[in-house]
Amino acid sequence: MTIRIGNAPCSWGVEFADDPRNPPWRRVLAECKQAGFDGIELGPVGFVPEDPVELGEALDEHALELIGGVVFRPFHDAGAWDDVMDGSVRTCKALVAHGAQHLVLIDSISPRRAATAGHWGDAEQMDAAEWAAYRDRLATIAKMGSEEYGLTVGIHAHAAGFMDFEPELERLLEETDPDVLKICFDTGHHSYAGYDPVAFMRKWMDRISYMHFKDIDPKVKAWAVANQIGFYEACAEGIFCKLGLGDVDLPTVRQILLDAGFEGWCTVEQDCDPQGKTSPLDDNTHNGSYLKSIGF
Repeated sequence: MTIRIGNAPCSWGVEFADDPRNPPWRRVLAECKQAGFDGIELGPVGFVPEDPVELGEALDEHALELIGGVVFRPFHDAGAWDDVMDGSVRTCKALVAHGAQHLVLIDSISPRRAATAGHWGDAEQMDAAEWAAYRDRLATIAKMGSEEYGLTVGIHAHAAGFMDFEPELERLLEETDPDVLKICFDTGHHSYAGYDPVAFMRKWMDRISYMHFKDIDPKVKAWAVANQIGFYEACAEGIFCKLGLGDVDLPTVRQILLDAGFEGWCTVEQDCDPQGKTSPLDDNTHNGSYLKSIGF
């Protein structure tokens, strides 16, 4: 059994391909390798070159494998379908070009949910018709990624979107085909939403195909939730701290993975501000060392 540890451009603050504050993509690849990782995610489509030759040469230069990619688009918005489809198709093509396996679907932040991250009881809910259409949009992209491109597709809960809280994640899982839509489980976002990542993993491990490792600072989380702080402001304040310094029980997460015979990639994601207070290289060197110290 082999568990491999990778990283992602969001650990360097890259959330949107066109953000002028982003670090150069070649620097992200170089520092990912320098920090001790052998694989990296695509990042938002368009951040790294979509020309497979150019990206392939850069990956080879740094001895990095492409692990997967995220479609972070407004699945909740019926009027944004063209944008969702554009991001999905481009991401699928990029992953296939480099032999990557994991397509991750994330409903992007909605203004209707932005103020209630961490507050399940106060969060606006979709009505039955809106939910059904939303579910079907996610299922359509999952089916495309799985059947047309041969990818393993996982749903990823994310703070301040409409796939944020455990009850709605479980509802989606119960209403979709487990052979088509699996789980990319993010330990930090689950904690951010107010739930226990370990308990969820124990219940749903047979549906988890891919992991995102995050830790979360409980003091920053309490402040952000109590004051309805926006997601990116919370990131800038360090809500996602270095691994091992927050409230996620990563040694137990490791044991659950081992007990389940999990194989493949787990990816560190320490979302941060592109011009944040700490060095991504230093933080991710720590993250890699910490994971080795607990047996990964």
